[in-house]
Amino acid sequence: MATDHSIPPTGESKLGTLKMGLPLIGLTGGIGSGKTTVSNLFAQLGAGIVDTDLIAHQITAPGGKAIPLIRDHFGAEFIDNGGALDRAKMRSLVFQNPEAKKALEEITHPLIRQETLRQADQLADAGAPYLLLVVPLLIESGAWIDQIDYLVVVDCPEETQIQRVMHRSNLSRTEVEAILKAQASRQERLALANTVIDNQGKLSELKSAVQELHQKILGIKKV
Repeated sequence: MATDHSIPPTGESKLGTLKMGLPLIGLTGGIGSGKTTVSNLFAQLGAGIVDTDLIAHQITAPGGKAIPLIRDHFGAEFIDNGGALDRAKMRSLVFQNPEAKKALEEITHPLIRQETLRQADQLADAGAPYLLLVVPLLIESGAWIDQIDYLVVVDCPEETQIQRVMHRSNLSRTEVEAILKAQASRQERLALANTVIDNQGKLSELKSAVQELHQKILGIKKV
């Protein structure tokens, strides 16, 4: 379940400070497009990776900072037997109830923002040549476009997305299609991209595309 990982004004000013020092690259794509695979390849080349979806999973895992707040607001039935967020139950609720979606985001966004900035600072201090901010709903949020220098979109046909997500997450076609409808369209993402990484071929081709883009990003000059 992807959530809208927007960065409110307090986060924007801090990211703006970082942006003055090193390139901030936004990486996005629809569900099942292969963002994690691509970001892992960038990491292997030395990029500093901040994955907001991974952060969202961490704060809703057993012992995560969001769990007590979610339990208090939504009830214990939204926490599974292992102590993590029951993502399937919450997904069903927020798709049907905009107020529930807003309440969940009010809990998770400040925590995601806090950890995003902490990781970004740490990576900048460690000498990362640039930061790759992986944000599933970067286009939808509207808050990220002005915070980045360059937008990379991972792309593949919608049917490929559907098959990948059905296989990896054990979701029905109807469930995956509902998620796709809640996201920006493929056309909207492509229209805003500075670079599109096609992820429907061989891994060797994907590695080559990432390597080429990595070299291009290293050439971005900060004013």
